[in-house]
Amino acid sequence: MTMVFCRGCAREIHETAPTCPQCGAPQGLPSPYRQTPRSDKDFAVTLLLCFFVGFLGVHRFYVGKIGTGLLQLFTFGGFGIWAFVDFIMVALGRFTDSDGLEVTYR
Repeated sequence: MTMVFCRGCAREIHETAPTCPQCGAPQGLPSPYRQTPRSDKDFAVTLLLCFFVGFLGVHRFYVGKIGTGLLQLFTFGGFGIWAFVDFIMVALGRFTDSDGLEVTYR
């Protein structure tokens, strides 16, 4: 039994409730059918950039994370560890762009 917060009154309601029982605000589609926004950056490009030049932070520049891209550039991808972790995150579809949207395979 998973509880979520109502979009209208912020009270806890069951995640499958189509409307809030307290205020009547519509809650949208049930969670299995809810579409999450994705990044417009290409998954394959990000993955390949991270694999081949991840130690230079090029994949981070590509997704718009300029600050951490510069940090990776000057530390050679955190001595390889940071770049390796980023590669795993990209491969799993958990890497985000500068807007916080996941770069996933479509």
